[in-house]
Amino acid sequence: MSVPVPRSAEPVTAPPDTGLTLLVIENDPAGPLSMPDITEMSGAVGSPVRIRTARNLTEAERLLTDDVHCILLDLADAGAVTGPATGRTDELDTLRQVLRLAPHHAVLALTAEEDTERAAEAVRVGAQDYLSRDELDGRVLSRAIRYAVERKRADLTQRQLTESRLRAQENARLERGLLPTPLLAGSGLRFAARYRPGRSRALLGGDFYDMVRTPDGTVHAMIGDVSGHGPDEAALGVELRIAWRALTFAGLCGDELLATLQQVLEHERADDETFATLCAVDISADGRRAGLSLAGHPAPLLVRPGRAPRLLPQEDGGPALGLLRRARWPRRQVELGGLWSLLMYTDGLIEGRVGAGARRLGQDGMVELISRGLAEGLHGEELLDATVAEVQALNGGELTDDLAVLLLDRGRVPAEGDRDRPHWPAGRAAVRSVRT
Repeated sequence: MSVPVPRSAEPVTAPPDTGLTLLVIENDPAGPLSMPDITEMSGAVGSPVRIRTARNLTEAERLLTDDVHCILLDLADAGAVTGPATGRTDELDTLRQVLRLAPHHAVLALTAEEDTERAAEAVRVGAQDYLSRDELDGRVLSRAIRYAVERKRADLTQRQLTESRLRAQENARLERGLLPTPLLAGSGLRFAARYRPGRSRALLGGDFYDMVRTPDGTVHAMIGDVSGHGPDEAALGVELRIAWRALTFAGLCGDELLATLQQVLEHERADDETFATLCAVDISADGRRAGLSLAGHPAPLLVRPGRAPRLLPQEDGGPALGLLRRARWPRRQVELGGLWSLLMYTDGLIEGRVGAGARRLGQDGMVELISRGLAEGLHGEELLDATVAEVQALNGGELTDDLAVLLLDRGRVPAEGDRDRPHWPAGRAAVRSVRT
């Protein structure tokens, strides 16, 4: 006889005062678990226990509907209920088959009073409890059935919680691995980044960013935002980031790179309505100039000593990726100077509300917040933390949109003798989620 395929139905438990349904598996209808005896016992106390009987596992599978709460198997008779074709007489093997047949149902094993070792083994195999045939009465039977049902329900709940926790931990490890590891060693630049997905309990959203230094000394940085919210948008953001890094190392930049990224987006997006905004800069090896390309994305903020922070030009940018098939994205040259900081961000930073009304922070409000932080002597990570905290406070609570902020700094120019030892740490640095 082949082992029955496990049923996928979820367990159904009834309140104690509505009664329970017991499926008895016994080969001999006139045996110690005969229908009249069990019925009489179950009706002796409390609400009745409805009884069904099966002579073998084939009948048991047919009778095992969703309203059955517990199965009672007589281990002394277990070898016979598997059917003569199996040639098996091991009662625990039959119990294992019952457990595979009914993974979501409580199972009771009936044993002789002196066979306590076999009874304990039945519980170890998977039965919820065991009963002694010699001490069986209505009160014991009723209590044992209800205990087995509640214990099975508790076991299933604990298993679901454990599986959910393991899935969450696995997803967290996966999402952390998908966050970027900037490659800036030897550039003399330092960076800080803050990342906050809008989805509850998520580590990854539709916003994405990356930074790499190519062999010619150019530092490439980008930040982008996939429209919409959810795991599909987060996955697309990761694909675009990885594609950007590969294309950058392949030597593409500006319009050619963005046109290729648009092709990637068109092939990978879930529907034709999805698009992505992107801001990309490539900073010259001497750190004094940059090429700026915008695809429907807000322009970066440039901060220089002794000057008010200002937004880089935005009027020459192109449309978001995925909107127009034959779009162009001009690359604009920007003078950075000797010492500077460059703030790149997604709209999650500027579209939060200010107060209870409909007013949004906007780019002007962001510039004001940055200026205030600089006046208070904040720089780098402290400046980012203070800015994000203030944006959330003005919004009156957590932001609902994804948020990514990237700050690149060029401070002291390295002397000739320490050109390979940047003044600030490069490579791995402060890249963490805002939600801690």
